[in-house]
Amino acid sequence: CQSCGMPMVATNESYGSNADGSESQDYCHYCFENGQFTQDCSMAEMIEFCVPHMASGNTGMSEDEARKMMFEVFPTFKRWRQA
Repeated sequence: CQSCGMPMVATNESYGSNADGSESQDYCHYCFENGQFTQDCSMAEMIEFCVPHMASGNTGMSEDEARKMMFEVFPTFKRWRQA
């Protein structure tokens, strides 16, 4: 996902939806529904929300390591890129 970093799998269950009901190729269903982001938050707020999920899903990764990695990677995501 180009907002939270969740891996997008081949099934349509992961994908969010555009305003016209079509599948969003960029964003997951947690972040994007009906053509709008589900949360109005900053990149830092999104990272703090995602840190525990990333750390628990990756054996041996601490929350500090997850946070550091996310602060490096998230600015490259479509939602958080600076114009």
